[in-house]
Amino acid sequence: MLDLIGVLTSPIVWLLLAILFLYSTVKILREYDRAVVFQLGRFWKVKGPGLILLIPGIQKMVRVSLRLVAMDVPTQDVITRDNVSVKVNAVVYFRVVDSERAIIHVEDYLFATSQLAQTTLRSVLGAAELDELLAEREEINHRLQEILDRQTDAWGVKVSMVEVKHVDLPQEMQRAMAKQAESERERRAKVIHAEGEFQAAQRLADASQIMAREPIALQLRYLQTLTEMASDKSTTVVVPLPMDLIKPFLQRASGAAGETPAGPAA
Repeated sequence: MLDLIGVLTSPIVWLLLAILFLYSTVKILREYDRAVVFQLGRFWKVKGPGLILLIPGIQKMVRVSLRLVAMDVPTQDVITRDNVSVKVNAVVYFRVVDSERAIIHVEDYLFATSQLAQTTLRSVLGAAELDELLAEREEINHRLQEILDRQTDAWGVKVSMVEVKHVDLPQEMQRAMAKQAESERERRAKVIHAEGEFQAAQRLADASQIMAREPIALQLRYLQTLTEMASDKSTTVVVPLPMDLIKPFLQRASGAAGETPAGPAA
């Protein structure tokens, strides 16, 4: 009995009890933490950040982080509206905006948000066609964010962004899309080639009309062609000289010959 009294009156025991009391009473919360305090099992208030004091045995706290959480949504098997089976995964960005509701209204807000994101991803993508899923990714992300934010508002959780990361298509669908893309490129090439041919024919028609109105233009084009052919010295080309080209010279020569000087008077 005396030994027990001696142990209880020992300074070391009192020091340990004081440390235990301070540990259960004094709490320090970081800037991004909040403490949801319960008093005798009932919600009392939200405290923090900084130094807070609790009454041991009467008050208990649950720590909640207010930082943004990036949650990876596992790969989901989705059948689109046009009956194409794809595998899709995503990432959800959210944070707690009401610590009281995040602790009281839902047992585990992280697990609940993850499950809701998976089911919403399957339902939204299942209502879209494959082309819409591939081409209108931003609109689908916005639709997912709106649905999740509306559902998690009662939990004190704010979903700020949802991003579909990867869409895994079946091999046969990838081959079909590759053939479709190749056919589209061939179609564009043929259209561009036909457009070029049409423009070239139109330019030639315009040039022929100009040459028909201006014969000298045709002669200049002929001389330019001769110049281009003469640039290759290793080839001998015999080109007939058109009469239209030398006709002005012949007319001038015949006119000069017809003008005879008058003889002396008899």
